[in-house]
Amino acid sequence: MAKNDVCSDGSNCSKCNSGMFGGFYGLAFVGVAIYYIAQADGFWIGVLGLLKAIVWPAFLMYKVFTMLGM
Repeated sequence: MAKNDVCSDGSNCSKCNSGMFGGFYGLAFVGVAIYYIAQADGFWIGVLGLLKAIVWPAFLMYKVFTMLGM
């Protein structure tokens, strides 16, 4: 087993190393949250924007599949 397959606590797991996609999701979350909050007209719309920012990949994939006709 490679050294990268072991977590810092010594257990075997695949969740330890999120790689660049974890960083991409984090940066994208911040960007999308700023966008939705900037577009908000009120406090609760801003809160809704934060909730949308959490699930933005689902919106993205829905739009992609709709455009592909799947």
